[in-house]
Amino acid sequence: MKAFRAHTGLVVPLDRANVDTDQIIPKEFLKRIERTGFGEFLFHDWRRKPDRTLDPDFPLNQPRYAGASILVADRNFGCGSSREHAPWALEDFGFRAIIAPSFADIFANNCVKNGLLTVVLPEAQVAAIMKRAHETEGYRLTVDLEKLEVRDDSGFFASFTMEDFNRRCLLEGLDDIGLTLQHEAEIAAYEARRFGAR
Repeated sequence: MKAFRAHTGLVVPLDRANVDTDQIIPKEFLKRIERTGFGEFLFHDWRRKPDRTLDPDFPLNQPRYAGASILVADRNFGCGSSREHAPWALEDFGFRAIIAPSFADIFANNCVKNGLLTVVLPEAQVAAIMKRAHETEGYRLTVDLEKLEVRDDSGFFASFTMEDFNRRCLLEGLDDIGLTLQHEAEIAAYEARRFGAR
């Protein structure tokens, strides 16, 4: 898993609350067995018109937000089913961080396990970021996990908190397999003893 320390990127606003995982990645695209290739289907039903052409009004389709790596959204982002494909799609599309007033718990945990940082800020601060992203073309933020802060070059600053274990996993790039492999020597020693005893 790619470690997350500090990231500066273009911000795209998604001014919607209760964005569920079926909107993030609709169920008809969950048939792949790899973790990659989901990005093109991110927000599929919102990004496309009924005739399946791209909707130019949807933020992710607007040229000014092309290459955005920080998503700012309203409260309760990632609610709904527990599908891990949702963070896979966000990460595959190019997002490194999501900022919102609140996240669904399972979604937030799935993000940590996939190297995607979820930042919880008060609604007023999220609204301020959203406003700047709408009004300022090329609006960029720095999300700093080491310092636990979000900042821009024009004076915006916010601090955030994160549970220590999840923060350590992101800073060191440790998913569940990586955490297990930290004990590789002990596992190998146990297996050797077990094999010898047989």
